[in-house]
Amino acid sequence: MSGTEKFGVLARLLHWGMAVMVVAMLFIGAAMVASPTAYDALQDVHRPLGMLILVFTVVRFVNRLRHRPPALPPAMGRWERAAAKGSEYLLYALMFTLPLIGWGMLSAAGYPIVLYGPLRLPGLLPSDPALYAVLRQTHTVLAYLLFAAFLTHACAVLFHTLVLRDRLLGRMTFRRE
Repeated sequence: MSGTEKFGVLARLLHWGMAVMVVAMLFIGAAMVASPTAYDALQDVHRPLGMLILVFTVVRFVNRLRHRPPALPPAMGRWERAAAKGSEYLLYALMFTLPLIGWGMLSAAGYPIVLYGPLRLPGLLPSDPALYAVLRQTHTVLAYLLFAAFLTHACAVLFHTLVLRDRLLGRMTFRRE
């Protein structure tokens, strides 16, 4: 595989950095629900990590618009290419909207988003308990959808890597081939 068949270095760094952050966020979110005693401590990590994911998503999307991705393996059929593109858009949409909905949800609840120490984000929406309830449910449903999309993405890549052996993963790794 030549260097032109790989994503750029920035795209690869953003991809793997965000993969770690999203996995961490999914575990933190599950732990927040499962452990009420650790909820506040987990929120202190969840909130700024969500904002970091939002920033990385914007940077990653701009980078993606500016740099054409490498070609998909030639053996991939039309429906597989459409599914790959659709899942990519879904993941971008979820990584962008989930932090915004979380920010709006906390604003509607009257809670600040503390990034670090005294550094806080301004409220995004007015305080409104009914709006908070809707946004909380939306945030939960979309988090499950992100989990499913992320898992599907990982399984598809593993299938291509271990079964089809079409070197799909090589487009995103740092290993020379």
